[in-house]
Amino acid sequence: MLRKPNPETPDERRRLIVAAVRAIPAGEVAGYGEVARRAGLPGRARLVAKVLSAGDERGLPWHRVLRSDGRVAFPPGCAGFDEQVQRLRAEGVRVESGRVRGQRAAPTLDQMLWTPPDAQASSDVKRDAAAAGTRRRR
Repeated sequence: MLRKPNPETPDERRRLIVAAVRAIPAGEVAGYGEVARRAGLPGRARLVAKVLSAGDERGLPWHRVLRSDGRVAFPPGCAGFDEQVQRLRAEGVRVESGRVRGQRAAPTLDQMLWTPPDAQASSDVKRDAAAAGTRRRR
């Protein structure tokens, strides 16, 4: 009988986290908590940080993982901070003062399923107008 993977074993949790990090496309970012959710391990953001800090995986795009507020987790001025900012910028990510700007959060499954297309389009127009400093006239 085939056994279902057990995310409670350290190796399986690590494998799930690494797969979730590898799935982040170039030029995109995700928070530690979002990576944990995508790995099927909600509430395990610190475990994501622990796995990434081990640095065992070659070619893992660790630099695409940020704090929940969009900031680089390393302190400014240290080598890790500089390397992460450099890698993000090389992928076209806008980083200002150690914080990623201009990234739109991915919609949740509930938003995709329950938001009518017209309401989503209207909200996008309002958001874009607000960002441009203008308001739609009625």
